[in-house]
Amino acid sequence: MHTHIMPAELPRWAEKFGYDGFIHLEHNQPGYADMMKGTTFFRRVEQNCWDANLRIGEYATHGTQVQVVCTIPVLFSYWAKPADTLEISRFLNDHISELVAEKPRHYIGLGTLPMQDTELSIKELERCKDIGLVGVQIGSNINDLNLGEPQFLPIFEACEALDMALFVHPWNMMGQANMQKYWLPWLVGMPAETSRAICSMIFSGFFEKLPGLRCCFAHAGGSFLPTIGRIEHGFNCRPDLVAIDNPVNPRNYLGKFWVDGITHDLPMLKYVLEMVGEDKVTLGSDYPFPLGDLEIGKFIEDSDLPQATIEKIFYKNTLDWLNLDASMFS
Repeated sequence: MHTHIMPAELPRWAEKFGYDGFIHLEHNQPGYADMMKGTTFFRRVEQNCWDANLRIGEYATHGTQVQVVCTIPVLFSYWAKPADTLEISRFLNDHISELVAEKPRHYIGLGTLPMQDTELSIKELERCKDIGLVGVQIGSNINDLNLGEPQFLPIFEACEALDMALFVHPWNMMGQANMQKYWLPWLVGMPAETSRAICSMIFSGFFEKLPGLRCCFAHAGGSFLPTIGRIEHGFNCRPDLVAIDNPVNPRNYLGKFWVDGITHDLPMLKYVLEMVGEDKVTLGSDYPFPLGDLEIGKFIEDSDLPQATIEKIFYKNTLDWLNLDASMFS
């Protein structure tokens, strides 16, 4: 339920919009492309980042048929002018919609939104539903604003009302500029970002206001679950700082949202299952990026977990999160 995809070609948005910072692709050798921000190299990606048929074949080697696909977070473009981000979002969403329509037994689609503009986001969310997407992926912060800020509540209300699932993925990691060495933004910053997002949505009272919002957080919830004791203690000992918008203990929300199972570690996965329950852990992969679980749940399949629990992780919980029926893929 957590994979990333992009079109084989991206428009030169910087040339069209008249300012820099947008990603484009340069195909310099067969099977690879360089993601570029203007003249600055960002990341080299392989063909499985855009080739739908190649992806299906690679997944089949791990006994997996269906991929939930969403864009790569660097393409969110929340920092741009809202109308420009809307155009980029529409382009990316149309690509995923077409992919789902062409290969409905293999792909489920999540959209992206111009989250810096509430009205435009809701309109694009409605369009995402109309073109066959079943939810949206958003970043863990929006231009450094926490997800608990009031301007985002109407978007989440629309997700609930439209029966659209929400997937929160870390990006724009806090402190990134000060910890470039050792890949620390990805190893340390990303888990912290996801905890930041969960805490923001809990302490703002958003989950209390939106009991029907089906929300899933990437990377097993990041550092939130391992630090829930500290978070709860802070809530109890300094309610004047923590409980100012929501008097409900944060531990009460365990089991109210989903997390994916990308832990790379069986003991940690068992802890996550204990914390949120076996009905709230989904099979993530972060494919095709190297930090993901590119063997697609092999460590879970080879574990001593009960078969019924494995089946929930492998597909049942994702279907519940997305409110889909397994028969549509048979």
